[in-house]
Amino acid sequence: MKNLSAGVGEANGKANGDRRSLDPCSIVIFGASGDLTARKLIPALYHLCKENLMPLSFRIVGFARREKTNESWRTELRAALDQFSRTKPVDEAVWQKFAANLFYCQGDLTDEAAYTKLETLLTSFGEGPLRENLLFYLAISPSQFGTVAEQIHRAHLLNKEGAAWQRIVVEKPFGHDLASAQALNKELTRFAHESQVFRIDHYLGKETVQNILMFRFSNSIFERLWNRESVNHVQITVSEKLGVGERGGYYEEAGAVRDMVQNHMSQVLALIAMEPPVSLEAEAVRDEKVKLLKSIRPLTPADVARQVVRGQYFAGSVAGQARPGYRQETKVSPSSNVETYVGMQLFIDNWRWSGVPFYLRTGKNLPQSASEVRIQFQPTPNVLFAAQCGRHLDDNALTLRLQPDEGISLRFNGKVPGVGLAVRPVRMNFSYNAEFGAYTPEAYERLLLEAIAGDATLFIRRDEVETAWQIVDSIRNYWADKPLTNREFYAAGTWGPVAADDLLERNGHAWHEPQLLK
Repeated sequence: MKNLSAGVGEANGKANGDRRSLDPCSIVIFGASGDLTARKLIPALYHLCKENLMPLSFRIVGFARREKTNESWRTELRAALDQFSRTKPVDEAVWQKFAANLFYCQGDLTDEAAYTKLETLLTSFGEGPLRENLLFYLAISPSQFGTVAEQIHRAHLLNKEGAAWQRIVVEKPFGHDLASAQALNKELTRFAHESQVFRIDHYLGKETVQNILMFRFSNSIFERLWNRESVNHVQITVSEKLGVGERGGYYEEAGAVRDMVQNHMSQVLALIAMEPPVSLEAEAVRDEKVKLLKSIRPLTPADVARQVVRGQYFAGSVAGQARPGYRQETKVSPSSNVETYVGMQLFIDNWRWSGVPFYLRTGKNLPQSASEVRIQFQPTPNVLFAAQCGRHLDDNALTLRLQPDEGISLRFNGKVPGVGLAVRPVRMNFSYNAEFGAYTPEAYERLLLEAIAGDATLFIRRDEVETAWQIVDSIRNYWADKPLTNREFYAAGTWGPVAADDLLERNGHAWHEPQLLK
């Protein structure tokens, strides 16, 4: 996994002159008229081009139903880049070079003739790698994945064998339960090997998420503490200030546990708790992630009742801005029981983590948007300072901040200067921006680059998806016919329902609010 061992200079390729050798290829984006293409994919590819990280020869083809010319699509994308580029203004010379490689193919996803037209366009780039090395990005509904895979296979654009390579990148959600995920995986692998399928989760492209393994396994001070003997419990928080907004229809189907726990949070949990892989090769890392997920203690209905809580926000205020309740959002049922918050206690039944609770929580309309992992260490014996310092003697904690203000914080106790014996928790902070400067690639930049290179480390394997769905399904099945109780509602702008606090208090623990690392 080359990116985990690279510093910022190596990631950039400019600081030390290093450049990964990438095969010439063509990238085909299905759903080219969609929001994801304009907001994330094209800006990411533009920045890779700007940083000289793209292959020396490449083409980008947008495939969508709307009638457009190459020039009109380029004009649309330039306007989107002006709005969504992470650096402004857009470099005109880089854009002209980049735009010359943008092409548009109009067609319906179900129309076989459209794929013949696509094949003709790719052939016009010349016989060789631009025609044969193909990355298909499916920025479309999962219900259409199988159709597109079959059509590009029938058009001789996707093959399981051959000297050239073809890969499919698919966005979440990977199904809506275990059965649908298995069916989707089966459909995709009818036409492509599992090794050709790259399931993308943008969380895995975040710099701090990638740094978790580097931090754990290259620092002996922390690795020897990363076990049940030193760790009291672990908290993983993904909080969002926004409500569901215009996504009410989607959220009615998904809810917080499908939207966040099945993918983002299970991936972070796996990286935090997994055993060291035998190497940094993709399959070695993914093997350990799957082993960890399979070690999570299964949740019986009684376990769900005791260890998992849900919540739904009602009208309130976030940062002084009034917010409607979830049941008043667009496309939401006025009697909906869909959760906008979930908190849970999980146990990992292996030698390293036996008996250590892992607390996960995520929610909408919370006081701040932040993602972090807090490793809470065991308390010191209550024989020296506790009698004099009382509640001020905090347990040591290590926090990995994933967003915003990516970085790492170590919390420990220090003596307050003076003649008395007063103690105060203090922090040592590491900030990516302060330490490494300006260049921090967006998640999609890193993930697209790895897909082009064929490195699957940061992508999710079939058995990872299915194992995570087993956990989520047990929770969803228990909630299916149960209405929300009063202790499961929370006001917008608060940290969640009372039931979530109860969950930790039973074990003598409390949720810790994310703190800025600056």
